[in-house]
Amino acid sequence: MAQTLTLYDEYDIIYQAMKISPDDELKIAFLEALAEFEDNECHRTRKFSKTRLHKVKGVKQAIYRADIDKVSGWRIHVQYINGQIHLKDIIEGQRHDDVIEVIKSKKARYE
Repeated sequence: MAQTLTLYDEYDIIYQAMKISPDDELKIAFLEALAEFEDNECHRTRKFSKTRLHKVKGVKQAIYRADIDKVSGWRIHVQYINGQIHLKDIIEGQRHDDVIEVIKSKKARYE
């Protein structure tokens, strides 16, 4: 049986994603991204084929960015805290290029 990691959603990112996603395909892609985050094998091998999880450069904190859908530009920001994954933000497609500005605008969320 596959081991899973704990996912924390203290900012209601899952609810927000379901509310603001423009279509069902994006909602399904979001849920698939969450499933990949919870899969311990992806973390063990550091291979995230769906989300392309990678560290955000240009900020002090260890913030990671993942694709929900590469073409549309929708992204998720996460942080690892005490071996757990914390959802920090969902970024709409038109805002994904301003990653540093998005993080600065909500800096209280990021430790």
